[in-house]
Amino acid sequence: MDLSFNEDDRLFQQEVRDWLVDAWPQEMRDKQARSAQGRLSKEDLVAWQKRLAEKGWAATNWPAEHGGAKFTPTQSYLFDLERARVGAPGVIPFGMTMVAPVIMKFGTEQQKSHFLPQILNSDIWFCQGYSEPGSGSDLASLNTKAEDKGDHYLVNGVKTWTTLAQYADWMFCLVRTSQESIRQLGISFILIDMKTPGIEVRPIVTLDQPGEGFQEINMVYFEDVKVPKENLVGEEGKGWTCAKYLLEFERGNAYSPALKGAMAHLKEVAQAQPSSTGGTYWESDDFERRFNDVEVQILSMEYTELRILGALSAGQNVGPESSMLKTRGTELQQAVTELALEVTGTYASPLDQSTPFPGDNFQAVGPVEANGSAQEYFNTRKVSIYAGSNEIQRNIMSKLVLGL
Repeated sequence: MDLSFNEDDRLFQQEVRDWLVDAWPQEMRDKQARSAQGRLSKEDLVAWQKRLAEKGWAATNWPAEHGGAKFTPTQSYLFDLERARVGAPGVIPFGMTMVAPVIMKFGTEQQKSHFLPQILNSDIWFCQGYSEPGSGSDLASLNTKAEDKGDHYLVNGVKTWTTLAQYADWMFCLVRTSQESIRQLGISFILIDMKTPGIEVRPIVTLDQPGEGFQEINMVYFEDVKVPKENLVGEEGKGWTCAKYLLEFERGNAYSPALKGAMAHLKEVAQAQPSSTGGTYWESDDFERRFNDVEVQILSMEYTELRILGALSAGQNVGPESSMLKTRGTELQQAVTELALEVTGTYASPLDQSTPFPGDNFQAVGPVEANGSAQEYFNTRKVSIYAGSNEIQRNIMSKLVLGL
């Protein structure tokens, strides 16, 4: 199999690189680096996504008929590679890459015409309502109920681990509309306006201690929340089909572009950061050995991703490979953050790590590179759990590959 990029791919890569110079300028890179925990505000993220939409590059996985970028699988990979190289964020996935494909496949024409243009232009922000207390990996055991009241559903229940719910305008939500002997058959997929009375969002306090309003995950409570029947996506009781379809997009991401960008940045930090034994961290044989080990593993995964790209370009489907990439990709994310935490050392200890802008009246705690390293370390402990834990992914691989 030919894993090299052709001339058209190289020209596209250069176009992306040139565009990012102005679209993601040094000013935004500095703002991200200096912000508490390296996180951007909703306004910054929306402005960035609108910039992508103006260029026609926001919806890389959408078909052209809905305003998609018409990227080939290889172009999507190269776009992510160049974006990661300069530290530009990806699109918030819940609307653009997760619920939008579900609406395209299962939604009504009215739902498509109403939601898709607003998602594409980042005029509305979605969050995901799947997990519940006691219903995570065993999602079919969910208990949030949607009672049929004629022209609307009455929703009661709790969702947890809801990422960025404090920003969301809408939630795509799995609810139980009936009790069936096969639990999956009683689940429906609905869209909920987060401004509806009866919804309460409460932050979940995590180890990385985000500032007020910057929490990543939340509890969402529903008490007698009215949801119009026209917000049902697909057939009632067939929401499990929508959920499985959506997971293809949640798990089907390439990891190596972001990992390569993180490793390049980590190398720069290690070359500048003094070690306790004299010299810099990069001059430490032990650190360089472990760095090279992780880098080789990322390279190995990159070639696997390129093989999958070749298969996708040839019209083939991805099978258990998506489980393999999710498992290895998340483990390597954790390995990279462990190395970063070691390099920044004691400067990573303070969790309130905003770095002063010119004119601010306080001193930075250590080098700017230390900003967010502890938070990233704590935060990436979750990546091997969400979207199907790595243990579940290994079960899938053992069944589909080994026949166990």
